Amino acid sequence: MGPVPHVSFLTDYGLADGFVAACHGVLLRRGVTALDITHLIDPGDVRRGAAVLAQTVRYLPVSVHLAVVDPGVGTSRRGVVLVTPGGLLVGPDNGLLAPAAAVLGGVTAAVALAARPGVPATFHGRDVFAPAAAELAAGTPPTALGRPVDPAEIVLLPPVLARVSSPEVRADRADAEVEAEVVLVDRFGNVQLAATGDLLAHVGLVPGQRAEVRGAAMAADGPLDLPVGVTFGSVEPGELVLYVDSAGMAAFAVRDGDAASRLGLAPGDVVSLRPRRARSDRGSWTSR
Repeated sequence: MGPVPHVSFLTDYGLADGFVAACHGVLLRRGVTALDITHLIDPGDVRRGAAVLAQTVRYLPVSVHLAVVDPGVGTSRRGVVLVTPGGLLVGPDNGLLAPAAAVLGGVTAAVALAARPGVPATFHGRDVFAPAAAELAAGTPPTALGRPVDPAEIVLLPPVLARVSSPEVRADRADAEVEAEVVLVDRFGNVQLAATGDLLAHVGLVPGQRAEVRGAAMAADGPLDLPVGVTFGSVEPGELVLYVDSAGMAAFAVRDGDAASRLGLAPGDVVSLRPRRARSDRGSWTSR
């Protein structure tokens, strides 16, 4: 990859201190500007940082992507550059970069970055990763910055749950159920699940239908019944809706409200979804 005018930049540094500005300064002193993705990832939340990064990079120009959510800074965890067909990623080797690398075509090569002697142990974003990103943006080959490592050794996050409970779904989908983990809760309280829109459609959960939702973190007074819609406006103000979000993932929202608070859901919780079932005259459950 040749020189690029900017790097994308994601961290959990927040905006109350000078951490982001210091990293911007390192880049600017080398003639590189930053395109900020976010700096409001919850402190140390590697999984959220990985999800936000992966869902954003596909819409950015081919570039160097600098990401730092690094609770293990200064320990034996490696700093890395990941080479992909769609760009370069720089940051800690703690699972943060791997999902974005997959979106960009997969890791074709990797380089381990070493901190220079005398570099403080607690600010590798400023002292290791930002300088490396600037060098890469200027066209320096990754191999000039460190030693090659086997891409198969790159740290991966534990997989999130997203599955159909019955592998062979009958034509009437009466026994179909999706189990999915909560991946993200955004600032509006929308709850993104690990299940794709295609997985919902596979079991018959499409706009115009209704869904039954269960979850250990939710109220225990029976399944929640809610509509499957296209967008927030598919329901009245204050109503819940299950829909497919802009990333192509299943999600809950409350129109003009906060679905995470309403449902008591947080990242890591698991919910089950199925087409709504109604009692037949014989007392058994049938889907409709």
